[in-house]
Amino acid sequence: MESSQRPYKKFRKNQRPKIKIMINIFKIIGALGIILISLGIITKKRKTQDVLYILGGLCLETYSIYVGDLIFIILQIIFTLAAIYDFSKIQFSNK
Repeated sequence: MESSQRPYKKFRKNQRPKIKIMINIFKIIGALGIILISLGIITKKRKTQDVLYILGGLCLETYSIYVGDLIFIILQIIFTLAAIYDFSKIQFSNK
């Protein structure tokens, strides 16, 4: 097969396909979500916990949409909505 007939472009060592960069970005977002939720578990302040849960849940929701796993997408929606509900309940009950 000649190089002109190949369906893909050959990259030099210093050139990377853009799609690999996107994959790494989504993996980083997913890892950030896990870290934020883990910090929320360690934190003792309830408002801070909820904020970390919301941010972590949104990061993991972004990653789950990228992966395309419907169960994980639904799980993250429920988790994030529960954290938002708890945060708003605490926020409005203290006023």
